[in-house]
Amino acid sequence: MIIDYASRPPVPEFTQTATGHLHRYRTVYGASEKAAQSRPATLEDYLSAYDAAGAQHVVVKARDLESTFGWKISNEDVAAFCRKQGERFIGFAGVDPHKGIAAVRELEHAVRDLGLKGLNLQCFEHKLAINDPRMYPLYAKCIELDIPVNLHTSINFATSTLMEYGRPALLDEVMVHFPELRVCAGPPGFPWVHELIGVAWRHANVHIGLVAVRPKYLNTPGSGYEGLLAYGKSILQDRIIFGSSFPLMPVEWCVDEINALPLDETVKRKWLYENAKRFLRL
Repeated sequence: MIIDYASRPPVPEFTQTATGHLHRYRTVYGASEKAAQSRPATLEDYLSAYDAAGAQHVVVKARDLESTFGWKISNEDVAAFCRKQGERFIGFAGVDPHKGIAAVRELEHAVRDLGLKGLNLQCFEHKLAINDPRMYPLYAKCIELDIPVNLHTSINFATSTLMEYGRPALLDEVMVHFPELRVCAGPPGFPWVHELIGVAWRHANVHIGLVAVRPKYLNTPGSGYEGLLAYGKSILQDRIIFGSSFPLMPVEWCVDEINALPLDETVKRKWLYENAKRFLRL
């Protein structure tokens, strides 16, 4: 039984080809994407893969990048997909912080009227730091609505924007100001993995999304991710949340690699299911 916290369905409404700022990702992740091409490509195959994996829930996310890159995955499309596919799918809203109070109102509409369950902010795509004051009204609204926020906290490969926008230390300041905010930070902080571990250790409401990272690298000497395994099976075992980042990696690959890690069964269950269930308040 699993919850996949990061997945992008193979349907036109979720396609990312309409914008050029992610073209470097095709180079960096080309080998993984090529290896995955033989895996589920149609919606039917995608849904069947989650049946086979025993997925209880799958999180899909909207993104509004209209001010910076002229592109979005709309809240309406995400909500429609979740309604059509049933209770397994959980949608997160995406809003554009540059739109000010309009973004705050859109978030409220997405949650109260469309039924979305969280907020997705990939700050490097907004060209805003995690602790930029323009983000703060959205953080406050998340607390008011009692929803979590997903934040990008790692290197990015879009060279038209800054890597620094996602630095985990910036999240520390946000959590000092908003200790009630429920955050899933991911991918896990490379090249600041230990910095993110420190932020999560300091703040009980910060979770680490094990997304867009091959789990096997957590047990690979010299990878830079070893700290996630050491702390993730001890003091942070209740704060690691699994996501396949499909189509980057098929869900079964990720689950197999987590099962191969030197973790006891209790911790594996937490990473794959229980932590996300609690974080999402399911």
